[in-house]
Amino acid sequence: MGRSKGLSIALVMMLAVILGGSFLVFCNYFPAVESEKQVQATTTPVSSQVLIGPANIADMVEKASPAVVNIETTIASNSYGDNAFLNDPFFRQFFGDNIPIPKQNIQQGIGTGFIISENGYVVTNQHVINGASQITVNLSGNKKYTAKVVGQDYEMDLAVLKIDTGTKLSTLNMGNSDQMRVGDWVVAIGNPYGLDHTVTAGVVSAKGRPMKIENRTYRNLIQTDAAINPGNSGGPLLNTKGEVIGINTAVDAQAQGIGFAISINTAKEVLNELIDKGKVVRPYIGVWLQPVDNELANYLGIKAEGMVVANVVQGGPAEKAGLRKYDVILSIDKQKFNDNDGLQEILKSKKVGDKAVLEVIRNAKTISVAINLAEKPAN
Repeated sequence: MGRSKGLSIALVMMLAVILGGSFLVFCNYFPAVESEKQVQATTTPVSSQVLIGPANIADMVEKASPAVVNIETTIASNSYGDNAFLNDPFFRQFFGDNIPIPKQNIQQGIGTGFIISENGYVVTNQHVINGASQITVNLSGNKKYTAKVVGQDYEMDLAVLKIDTGTKLSTLNMGNSDQMRVGDWVVAIGNPYGLDHTVTAGVVSAKGRPMKIENRTYRNLIQTDAAINPGNSGGPLLNTKGEVIGINTAVDAQAQGIGFAISINTAKEVLNELIDKGKVVRPYIGVWLQPVDNELANYLGIKAEGMVVANVVQGGPAEKAGLRKYDVILSIDKQKFNDNDGLQEILKSKKVGDKAVLEVIRNAKTISVAINLAEKPAN
């Protein structure tokens, strides 16, 4: 009996140990599973991929391309070669019937443009068609039409052409270049080196770039790294919606990825005027000016401000108003300026025929000069 009782107690104790151990095992097992899930949840990488470049460029280009045109120009000129005497009309009159027959030089040019109206108005750069005796516009599908110049402006490097096709044409909408941001994606479509409808993409690198190219001064260019090459001039710079936000104009030949376009908001200011009047009508004073630097200010005995009259246009508004060489103009209608850009901003708010009052320093004394603004000549 004693042995049986002892055995029973031993079995009960062993069972208790087994059950207790099992309980401990399960208590530790479940938290371990939950902990593993937590670790997996915290270590599983969350998708943070950034989409580089819009995915709809191909669709946008497909819709926009029919409204982008290639432009071919022909410039013909008579020349007597390198003989300076034969190129002189005064000298040639003495040759009579023996004067040599002039050689005709034919130069071919290429560029790009885009259609802004269903009836065939095309926008491009003025330098694309400057001096051309014949202009041909090539539409998608190699349909060619002779174009005429409706209006052009050398200063802004803009031109509007007109083609008559007898059908409604695809057009591009003009966007708002003021709303674009540096880093926004842009697409250029053009005719670089004669390669029809070439598409390049990039971003807006900077806004409001001033630049002087030959005799043109551009004040509000868009800089982009979208590839722009000779032949792209006049073509559209598009946002991802397919809206024109710039007109491709120039490329820095000494660098890579530096192209420039005229902002479309700048162009929109004058397009209707080019179509209606054939030119941009601007008021002007009729003087050549230069800024007053410290050296010139010391010479004249004045502060370094305003702009000094370097010369006066004969018969112009300034001459009629009595302005003289070395007069220093400080302001127009109480709006001060110290450089040509400041002057042009003031004149943009004026019209031909407006009267203005100039604040002028003459012989170290301040005087007021009333002037009637006239139309700025094309040259």
